[in-house]
Amino acid sequence: MMRLASYGQVALVVAVLAYLGAVYVMPSQVWMGFTINALAMTIVALSWNVTGGFGGMSSFGHAAMYGTGAYASAVLQVQFGVNAWLAFGAGIMAGALMGGFIGALSFRYGLKGSYFALVTLAFAEVLRICAASFNITGGGRGLQLAIEPGVAALQFNKDRVLTYTLLLAIVALVMALTAWLKYSRFGAYLVAVRENEDAARALGIDTYRVKVTAMAISGAFGGLAGAIYLQLWLFIDSAVVYGVAISVVALIGPIIGGAGTVWGPLVGTLGLHLLGEGAKTALHNAPGLNFVLYAVVLIVALRFLPQGIMGLAARIGAFGRKGGDDA
Repeated sequence: MMRLASYGQVALVVAVLAYLGAVYVMPSQVWMGFTINALAMTIVALSWNVTGGFGGMSSFGHAAMYGTGAYASAVLQVQFGVNAWLAFGAGIMAGALMGGFIGALSFRYGLKGSYFALVTLAFAEVLRICAASFNITGGGRGLQLAIEPGVAALQFNKDRVLTYTLLLAIVALVMALTAWLKYSRFGAYLVAVRENEDAARALGIDTYRVKVTAMAISGAFGGLAGAIYLQLWLFIDSAVVYGVAISVVALIGPIIGGAGTVWGPLVGTLGLHLLGEGAKTALHNAPGLNFVLYAVVLIVALRFLPQGIMGLAARIGAFGRKGGDDA
Protein backbone atom coordinates (compact mmCIF):
# COMPACT_ATOMS: atom_id res chain seq x y z
CA MET A 1 0.00 0.00 0.00
CA MET A 2 1.32 3.49 -0.88
CA ARG A 3 0.99 5.21 2.49
CA LEU A 4 0.71 9.00 2.61
CA ALA A 5 1.80 10.52 5.90
CA SER A 6 0.65 14.14 5.67
CA TYR A 7 -1.76 16.52 4.02
CA GLY A 8 1.23 17.93 2.16
CA GLN A 9 1.95 14.58 0.54
CA VAL A 10 -1.72 14.08 -0.28
CA ALA A 11 -1.86 17.51 -1.94
CA LEU A 12 1.32 16.81 -3.91
CA VAL A 13 0.12 13.42 -5.16
CA VAL A 14 -3.30 14.87 -6.07
CA ALA A 15 -1.56 17.65 -8.03
CA VAL A 16 0.54 15.10 -9.95
CA LEU A 17 -2.51 12.94 -10.71
CA ALA A 18 -4.47 16.03 -11.78
CA TYR A 19 -1.72 16.99 -14.21
CA LEU A 20 -1.53 13.46 -15.64
CA GLY A 21 -5.28 13.49 -16.14
CA ALA A 22 -5.32 17.01 -17.59
CA VAL A 23 -2.90 15.96 -20.34
CA TYR A 24 -5.82 14.15 -22.00
CA VAL A 25 -7.76 17.39 -22.49
CA MET A 26 -4.93 19.84 -23.19
CA PRO A 27 -5.38 21.35 -26.67
CA SER A 28 -1.71 20.98 -27.63
CA GLN A 29 -0.22 17.55 -28.33
CA VAL A 30 3.14 18.96 -27.23
CA TRP A 31 2.26 18.37 -23.58
CA MET A 32 1.31 14.77 -24.25
CA GLY A 33 4.56 14.13 -26.10
CA PHE A 34 6.53 15.76 -23.29
CA THR A 35 4.75 13.71 -20.62
CA ILE A 36 5.25 10.47 -22.58
CA ASN A 37 9.01 11.12 -22.47
CA ALA A 38 8.86 11.96 -18.76
CA LEU A 39 6.90 8.79 -17.96
CA ALA A 40 9.37 6.66 -19.93
CA MET A 41 12.23 8.08 -17.84
CA THR A 42 10.21 7.65 -14.65
CA ILE A 43 10.54 3.88 -15.09
CA VAL A 44 14.34 4.24 -15.10
CA ALA A 45 14.09 6.38 -11.96
CA LEU A 46 11.93 3.73 -10.28
CA SER A 47 14.55 1.18 -11.29
CA TRP A 48 17.33 3.16 -9.57
CA ASN A 49 15.11 3.67 -6.52
CA VAL A 50 15.03 -0.07 -5.78
CA THR A 51 18.79 -0.20 -5.21
CA GLY A 52 19.72 3.40 -4.46
CA GLY A 53 16.62 4.36 -2.48
CA PHE A 54 15.57 1.19 -0.66
CA GLY A 55 18.96 -0.52 -0.44
CA GLY A 56 21.39 2.39 -0.28
CA MET A 57 23.41 1.04 -3.25
CA SER A 58 23.85 4.16 -5.36
CA SER A 59 24.58 3.42 -9.01
CA PHE A 60 26.13 5.80 -11.53
CA GLY A 61 25.58 3.40 -14.41
CA HIS A 62 21.94 2.37 -14.65
CA ALA A 63 22.27 2.92 -18.37
CA ALA A 64 23.96 -0.51 -18.40
CA MET A 65 20.63 -2.23 -17.67
CA TYR A 66 18.58 0.24 -19.71
CA GLY A 67 20.75 -0.14 -22.80
CA THR A 68 20.98 -3.92 -22.47
CA GLY A 69 17.19 -4.21 -22.43
CA ALA A 70 16.91 -1.96 -25.49
CA TYR A 71 19.63 -3.75 -27.45
CA ALA A 72 18.46 -7.25 -26.57
CA SER A 73 14.98 -6.45 -27.88
CA ALA A 74 16.34 -4.67 -30.97
CA VAL A 75 18.84 -7.38 -31.94
CA LEU A 76 16.21 -10.10 -31.64
CA GLN A 77 13.74 -8.19 -33.81
CA VAL A 78 16.11 -6.79 -36.43
CA GLN A 79 18.74 -9.53 -36.75
CA PHE A 80 16.68 -12.64 -35.97
CA GLY A 81 13.12 -11.66 -36.86
CA VAL A 82 11.73 -12.49 -33.41
CA ASN A 83 8.20 -11.35 -32.61
CA ALA A 84 8.11 -7.92 -30.90
CA TRP A 85 6.24 -9.24 -27.85
CA LEU A 86 8.81 -11.99 -27.26
CA ALA A 87 11.67 -9.56 -27.87
CA PHE A 88 10.10 -7.11 -25.41
CA GLY A 89 10.02 -9.79 -22.71
CA ALA A 90 13.59 -10.79 -23.58
CA GLY A 91 14.68 -7.17 -23.10
CA ILE A 92 13.28 -7.19 -19.57
CA MET A 93 15.02 -10.49 -18.84
CA ALA A 94 18.31 -9.23 -20.30
CA GLY A 95 18.16 -6.16 -18.07
CA ALA A 96 17.56 -8.36 -15.02
CA LEU A 97 20.48 -10.63 -15.95
CA MET A 98 22.80 -7.67 -16.48
CA GLY A 99 21.78 -6.16 -13.15
CA GLY A 100 22.28 -9.49 -11.39
CA PHE A 101 25.66 -9.98 -13.06
CA ILE A 102 26.94 -6.52 -12.10
CA GLY A 103 25.69 -7.02 -8.57
CA ALA A 104 27.12 -10.52 -8.19
CA LEU A 105 30.54 -9.44 -9.45
CA SER A 106 30.65 -6.22 -7.42
CA PHE A 107 29.34 -7.58 -4.13
CA ARG A 108 31.43 -10.75 -4.35
CA TYR A 109 34.47 -8.51 -3.93
CA GLY A 110 32.84 -6.38 -1.25
CA LEU A 111 32.46 -3.22 -3.31
CA LYS A 112 30.20 -0.56 -1.84
CA GLY A 113 29.73 3.19 -1.79
CA SER A 114 31.70 5.16 -4.35
CA TYR A 115 33.57 2.03 -5.51
CA PHE A 116 30.32 0.32 -6.45
CA ALA A 117 29.05 3.49 -8.14
CA LEU A 118 32.19 3.74 -10.27
CA VAL A 119 32.03 0.07 -11.25
CA THR A 120 28.47 0.50 -12.53
CA LEU A 121 29.59 3.56 -14.49
CA ALA A 122 32.45 1.53 -15.98
CA PHE A 123 30.07 -1.27 -17.01
CA ALA A 124 27.84 1.20 -18.85
CA GLU A 125 30.81 2.68 -20.70
CA VAL A 126 32.25 -0.72 -21.66
CA LEU A 127 28.86 -1.85 -22.95
CA ARG A 128 28.54 1.38 -24.96
CA ILE A 129 31.87 0.73 -26.65
CA CYS A 130 30.97 -2.91 -27.35
CA ALA A 131 27.59 -1.98 -28.85
CA ALA A 132 29.30 0.55 -31.12
CA SER A 133 31.90 -2.00 -32.27
CA PHE A 134 30.00 -5.11 -33.40
CA ASN A 135 27.92 -5.59 -36.53
CA ILE A 136 25.21 -7.56 -34.72
CA THR A 137 24.40 -4.44 -32.68
CA GLY A 138 24.54 -2.18 -35.72
CA GLY A 139 27.95 -0.74 -34.86
CA GLY A 140 28.06 3.04 -34.98
CA ARG A 141 24.91 3.13 -37.13
CA GLY A 142 22.61 1.74 -34.46
CA LEU A 143 19.57 -0.41 -35.16
CA GLN A 144 16.32 0.64 -36.84
CA LEU A 145 13.08 -1.30 -36.46
CA ALA A 146 10.83 -1.73 -39.48
CA ILE A 147 7.80 0.54 -39.26
CA GLU A 148 4.81 -1.77 -38.75
CA PRO A 149 2.11 0.09 -36.79
CA GLY A 150 -0.16 -2.15 -34.77
CA VAL A 151 -0.48 -4.46 -31.80
CA ALA A 152 1.53 -7.30 -33.37
CA ALA A 153 4.68 -5.16 -33.62
CA LEU A 154 4.01 -3.20 -30.39
CA GLN A 155 4.04 0.07 -32.34
CA PHE A 156 1.42 2.64 -31.34
CA ASN A 157 3.22 5.84 -32.35
CA LYS A 158 0.36 6.99 -34.60
CA ASP A 159 -2.02 7.05 -31.62
CA ARG A 160 -0.47 9.23 -28.93
CA VAL A 161 -3.44 8.91 -26.61
CA LEU A 162 -3.14 5.12 -26.62
CA THR A 163 0.65 5.34 -26.16
CA TYR A 164 0.19 7.71 -23.24
CA THR A 165 -2.47 5.51 -21.64
CA LEU A 166 -0.31 2.40 -21.96
CA LEU A 167 2.67 4.20 -20.41
CA LEU A 168 0.52 5.44 -17.53
CA ALA A 169 -0.58 1.85 -16.90
CA ILE A 170 3.01 0.55 -17.00
CA VAL A 171 4.25 3.26 -14.63
CA ALA A 172 1.36 2.52 -12.27
CA LEU A 173 2.21 -1.18 -12.37
CA VAL A 174 5.91 -0.57 -11.65
CA MET A 175 4.98 1.79 -8.79
CA ALA A 176 2.64 -0.85 -7.37
CA LEU A 177 5.43 -3.43 -7.56
CA THR A 178 7.88 -1.10 -5.82
CA ALA A 179 5.29 -0.36 -3.13
CA TRP A 180 4.78 -4.09 -2.58
CA LEU A 181 8.56 -4.54 -2.52
CA LYS A 182 9.05 -1.75 0.00
CA TYR A 183 6.53 -3.13 2.49
CA SER A 184 7.47 -6.80 2.02
CA ARG A 185 9.88 -8.85 4.10
CA PHE A 186 12.46 -8.48 1.34
CA GLY A 187 12.02 -4.70 1.51
CA ALA A 188 12.72 -4.82 5.25
CA TYR A 189 15.90 -6.78 4.50
CA LEU A 190 16.93 -4.12 1.98
CA VAL A 191 16.41 -1.33 4.52
CA ALA A 192 18.39 -3.30 7.08
CA VAL A 193 21.26 -3.63 4.61
CA ARG A 194 21.06 0.09 3.86
CA GLU A 195 21.11 1.12 7.51
CA ASN A 196 23.77 -1.27 8.81
CA GLU A 197 24.95 -4.16 6.67
CA ASP A 198 27.10 -5.70 9.40
CA ALA A 199 24.21 -5.70 11.87
CA ALA A 200 21.91 -7.20 9.23
CA ARG A 201 24.41 -9.98 8.59
CA ALA A 202 24.69 -10.61 12.32
CA LEU A 203 20.91 -11.06 12.47
CA GLY A 204 21.14 -13.85 9.91
CA ILE A 205 20.24 -11.93 6.73
CA ASP A 206 22.07 -13.16 3.64
CA THR A 207 23.13 -9.66 2.61
CA TYR A 208 24.90 -10.83 -0.56
CA ARG A 209 21.79 -12.55 -1.88
CA VAL A 210 19.57 -9.61 -0.91
CA LYS A 211 21.76 -7.11 -2.75
CA VAL A 212 22.16 -9.24 -5.87
CA THR A 213 18.40 -9.89 -5.98
CA ALA A 214 17.74 -6.16 -5.63
CA MET A 215 20.11 -5.48 -8.53
CA ALA A 216 18.30 -8.07 -10.66
CA ILE A 217 14.89 -6.53 -9.87
CA SER A 218 16.25 -3.07 -10.58
CA GLY A 219 17.78 -4.37 -13.81
CA ALA A 220 14.43 -5.83 -14.89
CA PHE A 221 12.79 -2.41 -14.49
CA GLY A 222 15.70 -0.80 -16.33
CA GLY A 223 15.42 -3.34 -19.15
CA LEU A 224 11.69 -2.63 -19.34
CA ALA A 225 12.42 1.08 -19.75
CA GLY A 226 14.96 0.36 -22.48
CA ALA A 227 12.57 -1.89 -24.38
CA ILE A 228 9.89 0.80 -24.14
CA TYR A 229 12.31 3.38 -25.53
CA LEU A 230 12.94 1.13 -28.53
CA GLN A 231 9.23 0.71 -29.25
CA LEU A 232 8.61 4.44 -28.88
CA TRP A 233 11.38 5.65 -31.18
CA LEU A 234 11.98 2.52 -33.31
CA PHE A 235 15.72 3.27 -33.33
CA ILE A 236 18.55 2.89 -30.85
CA ASP A 237 22.16 4.03 -30.77
CA SER A 238 24.82 3.07 -28.25
CA ALA A 239 25.61 6.70 -27.40
CA VAL A 240 21.99 7.25 -26.38
CA VAL A 241 20.85 4.12 -24.56
CA TYR A 242 24.21 3.52 -22.85
CA GLY A 243 24.89 7.24 -22.46
CA VAL A 244 25.64 9.09 -19.24
CA ALA A 245 22.43 11.11 -19.61
CA ILE A 246 20.31 8.03 -18.85
CA SER A 247 22.25 7.27 -15.68
CA VAL A 248 22.08 10.92 -14.58
CA VAL A 249 18.30 11.14 -14.98
CA ALA A 250 17.91 7.74 -13.29
CA LEU A 251 19.52 8.93 -10.07
CA ILE A 252 18.53 12.60 -10.00
CA GLY A 253 14.78 11.96 -10.33
CA PRO A 254 14.50 9.87 -7.13
CA ILE A 255 16.92 12.11 -5.21
CA ILE A 256 14.92 15.23 -6.05
CA GLY A 257 11.54 13.58 -5.54
CA GLY A 258 12.50 11.50 -2.50
CA ALA A 259 14.71 8.43 -2.62
CA GLY A 260 13.26 5.40 -0.90
CA THR A 261 9.67 6.52 -1.44
CA VAL A 262 7.18 5.15 -3.95
CA TRP A 263 6.00 8.47 -5.40
CA GLY A 264 9.36 10.26 -5.25
CA PRO A 265 10.76 9.07 -8.62
CA LEU A 266 7.59 10.12 -10.46
CA VAL A 267 7.41 13.51 -8.72
CA GLY A 268 11.13 14.20 -9.21
CA THR A 269 11.30 13.11 -12.85
CA LEU A 270 8.19 15.08 -13.84
CA GLY A 271 9.52 18.13 -12.02
CA LEU A 272 12.94 17.88 -13.67
CA HIS A 273 11.44 17.53 -17.14
CA LEU A 274 9.10 20.47 -16.58
CA LEU A 275 11.99 22.60 -15.34
CA GLY A 276 14.26 21.53 -18.20
CA GLU A 277 11.66 22.15 -20.92
CA GLY A 278 10.71 25.50 -19.43
CA ALA A 279 14.33 26.65 -19.25
CA LYS A 280 15.10 25.48 -22.81
CA THR A 281 12.08 27.37 -24.11
CA ALA A 282 13.04 30.52 -22.21
CA LEU A 283 16.68 30.37 -23.35
CA HIS A 284 16.00 29.20 -26.92
CA ASN A 285 17.30 25.63 -26.60
CA ALA A 286 20.78 26.49 -25.35
CA PRO A 287 22.92 23.33 -25.77
CA GLY A 288 23.86 21.49 -22.59
CA LEU A 289 21.49 23.56 -20.48
CA ASN A 290 19.66 20.52 -19.11
CA PHE A 291 22.85 19.14 -17.54
CA VAL A 292 23.65 22.50 -15.94
CA LEU A 293 20.14 22.61 -14.50
CA TYR A 294 20.39 19.03 -13.24
CA ALA A 295 23.65 19.87 -11.46
CA VAL A 296 22.21 22.98 -9.83
CA VAL A 297 19.01 21.25 -8.76
CA LEU A 298 20.94 18.27 -7.38
CA ILE A 299 23.23 20.51 -5.30
CA VAL A 300 20.27 22.49 -3.93
CA ALA A 301 18.34 19.29 -3.13
CA LEU A 302 21.27 17.63 -1.36
CA ARG A 303 21.84 20.79 0.70
CA PHE A 304 18.30 21.81 1.56
CA LEU A 305 16.07 18.79 0.76
CA PRO A 306 17.92 15.64 1.85
CA GLN A 307 14.61 13.71 1.82
CA GLY A 308 13.46 15.21 -1.47
CA ILE A 309 10.18 16.89 -2.32
CA MET A 310 8.16 14.06 -0.74
CA GLY A 311 10.11 14.52 2.49
CA LEU A 312 9.38 18.24 2.45
CA ALA A 313 5.70 17.57 1.80
CA ALA A 314 5.65 15.06 4.67
CA ARG A 315 6.49 17.85 7.11
CA ILE A 316 3.48 19.88 6.00
CA GLY A 317 0.36 18.96 7.96
CA ALA A 318 1.68 15.62 9.22
CA PHE A 319 -0.96 13.12 10.34
CA GLY A 320 0.90 12.58 13.59
CA ARG A 321 2.59 9.22 13.06
CA LYS A 322 6.21 8.31 12.55
CA GLY A 323 7.60 7.46 9.13
CA GLY A 324 6.40 10.66 7.50
CA ASP A 325 8.19 9.90 4.25
CA ASP A 326 6.41 6.58 3.68
CA ALA A 327 5.03 7.59 0.31
